[in-house]
Amino acid sequence: MEQFNDVISSGQLVLADFFATWCQPCKMMHPILLEAKAELGDAVRVVKVDVDKHEATAAQFGIRSVPTLMIFRNGEMLWRQSGVVAKDDLVRIVRSYLTNN
Repeated sequence: MEQFNDVISSGQLVLADFFATWCQPCKMMHPILLEAKAELGDAVRVVKVDVDKHEATAAQFGIRSVPTLMIFRNGEMLWRQSGVVAKDDLVRIVRSYLTNN
């Protein structure tokens, strides 16, 4: 299994969703992520991180609330937001980092 730090260190744009299974807003975010990924295709890799199963990773990135979305490239955090993000907004945000290669 790939390690999270290896995934975000790649040159590919990575959208990370820090979530918890008990979190209602996280459940709302899941279909939004699927729709955004379908629209963006291979331009972005989406990874989900269960904060209860990966406590050390959540602590490393200072996750205090879920869902928290983060965009990474080459190990650098480019964007971060907590809470539910609408699909159109999420796609627009991801695309803004695709054009800033």
